Amino acid sequence: MDELKAIAKQYRGTKFLLTIMAIMTGLVVVGQAYYIVSIVDAVFLKGKTIVDVSLQLWILLGLFVARALLTFVSGRVGVKMATKVKIDLREKLVHQYANSPLQTFIQGQSGEKVGVMLDAVDEVDSYFSRYIPQVNQTMMVSLIVVVAVFFAHVPSGLIMLVTAPFIPLFMALIGMKTKEKSEEQVNQLTAFSGRFLDQLQGLVTLKLYGRSHQHKQRLKKQSNDFRDQTMEVLKTAFLSSLTLEFISMLSIGIIALELGLRLVVFDSISFFTAFFILILAPEFYVSLKDLGSAFHTGRQSLGASKKIMEELNKSVQSVAWGEEKLPQQKEPPTIDIHEAEFSYGEEGFTLRKINLHFSPYETVAIVGPSGSGKSTLLHMIAGLIEPHHGRLEVAGNSLYSYKEQDWFEQISYISQEPFLFSGSLAENIAIGRPNSSSEDIRVAAQQSGLTDLIESLEDGLDTQIGEGGQALSGGEKQRVALARAFLKKPSIILFDEPTVGLDLRTERILQESIKELSEKSTVITVAHRLHTIKDADKIVFLKEGTLIATGDHDELLEKVKDYQEMVRIQQGVMEQ
Repeated sequence: MDELKAIAKQYRGTKFLLTIMAIMTGLVVVGQAYYIVSIVDAVFLKGKTIVDVSLQLWILLGLFVARALLTFVSGRVGVKMATKVKIDLREKLVHQYANSPLQTFIQGQSGEKVGVMLDAVDEVDSYFSRYIPQVNQTMMVSLIVVVAVFFAHVPSGLIMLVTAPFIPLFMALIGMKTKEKSEEQVNQLTAFSGRFLDQLQGLVTLKLYGRSHQHKQRLKKQSNDFRDQTMEVLKTAFLSSLTLEFISMLSIGIIALELGLRLVVFDSISFFTAFFILILAPEFYVSLKDLGSAFHTGRQSLGASKKIMEELNKSVQSVAWGEEKLPQQKEPPTIDIHEAEFSYGEEGFTLRKINLHFSPYETVAIVGPSGSGKSTLLHMIAGLIEPHHGRLEVAGNSLYSYKEQDWFEQISYISQEPFLFSGSLAENIAIGRPNSSSEDIRVAAQQSGLTDLIESLEDGLDTQIGEGGQALSGGEKQRVALARAFLKKPSIILFDEPTVGLDLRTERILQESIKELSEKSTVITVAHRLHTIKDADKIVFLKEGTLIATGDHDELLEKVKDYQEMVRIQQGVMEQ
């Protein structure tokens, strides 16, 4: 509850408005009771006609309308506050995920993150849209009603004060159980969401390995567990409603009995006073009962808020960018790495004391055994992860002294599996430079070798492709990524093993495109293929996170035994 209260403090103005409306509602409730009793007393006991009490009837009608408006406005204010809170939480979660280092973001399940952002945030709604408005309503209305009853008849007021605490007492007892069950429900929902999305994405793999049935049963079990947990929460809610209803009716009955005895047996109270109190008593207890229902709903939000706060409070050391403008130059900027180190935790992989210099228009190949830190080094150069020690300089200054947007406008990063979004082929290429003309997109597609593909499609560049580019081959996806680079015209291009798994013809097309891009850019490639490595101006050889050597192919072949072994294996594979 502390997390939700902390968020609610940011909306003091809204809470003050809700309090004012609650006070007005309390006064209207007392006014309604007074005029109802006055009209009944005048017509049925004093023999007056409807015409005689017409003014009172109009006032009563106005009070009914005022109460309806106050209830409506109070509800709208609560809904708007809840909407603002949800927007704010989702923005914070997006910011958290967007600024998480690459190694942090890839941990966990995508479906679980989506579940937190959508389902868990929606669960918080009831606390702000129902619970907070009802707390203000109950406090003010109950206080005004009990004060009015005390003024009318002290013994009835004392009965209200004695019986009222039983409602919050049962609320607290049931609420503790509700919190536990709601937390379990949210945890099961997020776990189910994560597993469901993972298995949906890997459905083909599960089919091919004959594991779809087992995973289907596992999903079914999780679904049933979530259903059972939801039913447990609902059972607690029904128990809460029944208990509160019983206490309310019993308390009203006690007051009615006390008033009946005084009015009929002892003749110690007037009809006006007794009827006035009897009308106000249900308002008092209904207000408390509604708070109980809202309290239960608010407790359900606790599990969701705890899950959200766990995500927001995760330690994230995001890259801290500066405000300097990256100098505009005719040639690509120089890149210097001084004693740079990066580690994936205490027991994880560590990149150690890297010292490198990249000149403008240089073609660089980063090579080494699997797990040597090639992709990590590329991520560091790209600015996706920040060195824990050492310094990364661009154009003579620290990379992180520049504006983030300025740097990412200068680079293109093409991975082994470029992600394509659901939309047209042209829209996916235009990510390289939004608002590009159709002609620019067409030229970029032609430069990347997409002409044959586009001509084979009925709608050409307007052809719709599914999420992840499901309708395209690996080579076609790579060419779309290259088209983005041609369109963007970056000064630095980073490739993470772009030709792995491609046939020779597709690889040759990609190599020609890369060569064309390198005429106007610095190209840094994580490479495995020997012909790619041999053509590089500079080769960076890594092993177990350590920079072993730099130089061209001949220099490394002469000095580095590990490089010699790698080349020997490559040549053996090529001969076979």
